[in-house]
Amino acid sequence: MTMTAVVRKQQINFNKLQKRLRRNVGRAIQDFNMIEDGDRVMVCLSGGKDSFVLLDILRNLQARAPVRFELVAVNLDQKQPGFPEPVLPDYLRSIGIPFYIIEQDTYRIVQRVIPAGKTTCGLCSRLRRGILYTFAAEHGMTKIALGHHRDDILETLFLNLFHGGKLKAMPPKLLSDDGRHVVIRPLAYCRERDLAAYAEARQFPIIPCNLCGSQPNLQRQAIKAMLRQWEKQFPGRVENIFAALHNVAPSHLADARLFDFAGLGSRTGSPAPAWLPGGGEDAENDADEDEISEPVEVVPPAEIRVPLPIVRRV
Repeated sequence: MTMTAVVRKQQINFNKLQKRLRRNVGRAIQDFNMIEDGDRVMVCLSGGKDSFVLLDILRNLQARAPVRFELVAVNLDQKQPGFPEPVLPDYLRSIGIPFYIIEQDTYRIVQRVIPAGKTTCGLCSRLRRGILYTFAAEHGMTKIALGHHRDDILETLFLNLFHGGKLKAMPPKLLSDDGRHVVIRPLAYCRERDLAAYAEARQFPIIPCNLCGSQPNLQRQAIKAMLRQWEKQFPGRVENIFAALHNVAPSHLADARLFDFAGLGSRTGSPAPAWLPGGGEDAENDADEDEISEPVEVVPPAEIRVPLPIVRRV
């Protein structure tokens, strides 16, 4: 095969990949009504492959969309040692998109609070979320776009299932607890390997995360490896699991908060009798004494106060 033929084949493959990503992002936006006319969308840019692809595809769709919306790139500089500060501003200037750099030393906070060897992801994400929410409110952002993809959603599903006892994943669209912010994940239908291939082809200036992403022995990494093995050994299994998130039957689970099992087929319509074994006071007193020998003290997490971010407009 000649060099010209190789280049042509690479271009054809890239065009197919770009169309697939654009189609998947567009479908997610439509399915969940993520972006509306007049929205000011804050695209959170970490410097990783996912957020670079997110920004690139959204800009591509923005040029063709029948509705008008604004894209603003925002990066949180967490003051990690060795973080290459000029990389993102230089890239964002080169593509001509408005952007902000928020400077906040969350790295030092995480290192001070989390014991050595423990996972920093939870605290880091909470601090980051609080800072970004505050910034979004102060600058009139109507949507906050994050770069989580299909694999992230599935990994979160199994993390909650295996380690949290919850049938819960990561929603494509989320309203914050205070009702002030709408978080969207336009890459919800995109596979991580497609994002990696696209980022490599586009040669984005990717910045590795040395704070949490490179930590060894993370449970998420174990789940990721499990899903990859399933993809190799059982083609189609991962796709079916993701499809199941769109096809939930609460009446065939066991959560009485989602489905009225008590009233199902009831002749009286009254609540279940509290005198039955396992109900009422019995439910509070049936702990096996051999299993629980002493009360467990629950210590609330310490409150961590984070100062308002310093914003540098570039």
